[in-house]
Amino acid sequence: MEVFERTFEESVSSFKEMLHNNRMTRFRTEFQALHNYDQAKIFAEFDADERNKVYQYMAPSEVADVFDALEGDDLHLSEEYFLEMENVYAAAVLGEMYADNAVDVLNNIDNREKVSLYMHLMPPKSAREISQLINYLDETAGAIMTTEFVAIQEDYTIKQAYEHLKEAAAQAETIYYVYVIDENKRLKGVLSLRDLIIYDDNRLISELLNPKVISVQVNDDQVEVAKMVQDYDLLALPVVGFDHELLGIITVDDVLDVMQEEADSDYSGLAAVDVNETHDSPFDASKSRLPWLVTLLFLGMGTATLISQFEGLISSAPVLSSFVTLITGTAGNAGTQSLAVAIRKLTNKNEDDEFFSSFSFELLTGVVTGLVVGTTIALVAGIWKGNFFLGLIIGIAMASAIVVANIAGSLIPKLMVKFGFDPAVASGPFISTLSDLTSVFIYFSIARIFISYF
Repeated sequence: MEVFERTFEESVSSFKEMLHNNRMTRFRTEFQALHNYDQAKIFAEFDADERNKVYQYMAPSEVADVFDALEGDDLHLSEEYFLEMENVYAAAVLGEMYADNAVDVLNNIDNREKVSLYMHLMPPKSAREISQLINYLDETAGAIMTTEFVAIQEDYTIKQAYEHLKEAAAQAETIYYVYVIDENKRLKGVLSLRDLIIYDDNRLISELLNPKVISVQVNDDQVEVAKMVQDYDLLALPVVGFDHELLGIITVDDVLDVMQEEADSDYSGLAAVDVNETHDSPFDASKSRLPWLVTLLFLGMGTATLISQFEGLISSAPVLSSFVTLITGTAGNAGTQSLAVAIRKLTNKNEDDEFFSSFSFELLTGVVTGLVVGTTIALVAGIWKGNFFLGLIIGIAMASAIVVANIAGSLIPKLMVKFGFDPAVASGPFISTLSDLTSVFIYFSIARIFISYF
């Protein structure tokens, strides 16, 4: 259809025109021809009046497909979307969504009375599934799993399993893996869809299942879960309770969301701002950024105060002031690099990354980096200013500042985790400002020692 040949802007404009002109049949035909992801992106461009017409034109099950595809900033607007729907319609949409996606939507709705009303109005089976998931701790396997999966009894034959799969497939989020359970719903193994097709109808599932199934506990951290899916190249991962009862599965699309979320969190830490936070006005955006900026301002004043303590030194050798920003900037860059690596290791939960081995590694890295950069700037400064003794002072100060910044950027996040703080607090701006303070102290202290040789 021609709709696939349009640009995104043209498609949005065309659908808006259909809604404004009440062209319901054409809207439904062309909108339903799109992939759910494209539907969600276009839906997010509609205003409240246009969305209300969408609710009139489309059944709850059709709108549910759109909301299943919402992600990122569009998902954060789900409260606005649902509060503008009729309560019964909203509950029906939630009931038609995959349970894990419905939980994500409900967690974005601050009006808890509305959430309770939706739970009361939706089909009992959907309400039970959502209730189970919504009670799990945030950022755990239970919080991101779905209960729409296919499980078969181990005493089934291939024929019975295949018939069960045909009945359950429509409600399942994925059917590439078929999980095998016993009479107590404990996970016994797994079969692939291919296994059900190639084996004889009368073979028993218990004879064919693969007992070496990779699974996670319901309270396992979501980052560890994502890493397991990545390491084992899985399309889905079963989630079990403490008695090994099969509770749900985590699909690869949920894992991709977790990885994106963690990447955003890491970047937010490096930038000292929540990159996922949306604001209605510049004033709101400023309020979210000011606390860190004011905190760093006072830390920066410490650097200014420290420099003032060396005014006499600077007045006797003004050339020293030319290299202050060069040393502080380079040390800050080294610290930020080290910070990024440290946070990445924390994200991966690297068990082999011991504290003291990490310290030694970053110390040696800082020494090597510092020696190379320090030697380079010593030669450049010596040739530039015609004073190689000045170059030596600057080179030693640069090397020392890089070593200290490297260690700080690596160890501060680990220390924060050790004492129960969020490592994101050790943000890039914080490390850079701290590096400014330490590098200024190192630079002028070294210069003071050797000033008599100028």
